Amino acid sequence: MPVLKLSILDQSPISEGSTPQQALKQTKELAQYAESFGYTRFWVAEHHSTSGLASSSPEVLISHLASNTEQIRIGSGGVLLPQYSPYKVAENFKLLEALFPGRIDLGVGRSPGGGQTIRLALTDGVKKNLIEFPRQLSDLQGFLDGTLPKDHPYSSIKTAPLIHSLPQTWVLGLSARGAKHAAANSAGFTYGHFINPNHGEEAAEEYVSQFQSSERMPYPHITACVFVVCAETEEEAEELALSQDLWLLAVEKGRSTKIPSVEEAKQTALSEEEKQRVRENRKRAIIGTPNQVKQELQRLSERYQTDEIMVITNIYDFKKKVDSYKLLASAFELI
Repeated sequence: MPVLKLSILDQSPISEGSTPQQALKQTKELAQYAESFGYTRFWVAEHHSTSGLASSSPEVLISHLASNTEQIRIGSGGVLLPQYSPYKVAENFKLLEALFPGRIDLGVGRSPGGGQTIRLALTDGVKKNLIEFPRQLSDLQGFLDGTLPKDHPYSSIKTAPLIHSLPQTWVLGLSARGAKHAAANSAGFTYGHFINPNHGEEAAEEYVSQFQSSERMPYPHITACVFVVCAETEEEAEELALSQDLWLLAVEKGRSTKIPSVEEAKQTALSEEEKQRVRENRKRAIIGTPNQVKQELQRLSERYQTDEIMVITNIYDFKKKVDSYKLLASAFELI
């Protein structure tokens, strides 16, 4: 079995009683820890009009994180491409690549990023259709590579800065449809197991079978992203995960998206319906000791035909969050 590489997705979550500034400071610190622990990549998310997630502009945050690290790849998980100009996204990430050569990942998703009002605010009132995503993705890759067809209306445009190295392109998806788009554009594919654990194997098979090789990415490359809570004992891991359980319930119900404390989670009475939702949501997560988590991640890597797994840990206590990532890295002998 090949050595499993680990990466991190961080949404810059804000714990109850904390601030966006503190959450972003912790994201920077976590990127530095991730580098020292031996993680391969560190990606940041894009969320809008939310009280509990501070990362609204991955491009800006990537520049900050790359400036405060030395080697780890920094990227987006991901830019909400349907709301933006592929040309502008390409220039943003070529500029990042010029500043930090060989370290930038451009992950894009088809997600609208929120309700209709948020979408219109992002596009300055222009109504854009999600069915345009395949065309936008093709245009994005054409701008990056300089390979737009001659009959393309923007084929004469140069995508600055004119550099030789390019950011690595990834498509984030939850189904075979997203996998197909990634494969057609010689991009990596990241399956969001932490959002929907039910269609990953089908998506991975579609991606591998349809992958179009290119000089930029000669072989298919899959990652899968999963919630993880790791602690020295199973009991501690389960207790820490209570804050993530309650947070996920709040997100689903449109409540505050700040991370609640374990104490609050313990004191919150859940209905039978909510308890069932917690059980369902646990399918999106791996919780346990370093050895237990390692075994489950290895099983997940086999299911998804990948030698790299991306993990996300949204718990209340930042120190325990760092400890979780460190224990996991130690279990895989990254440090």
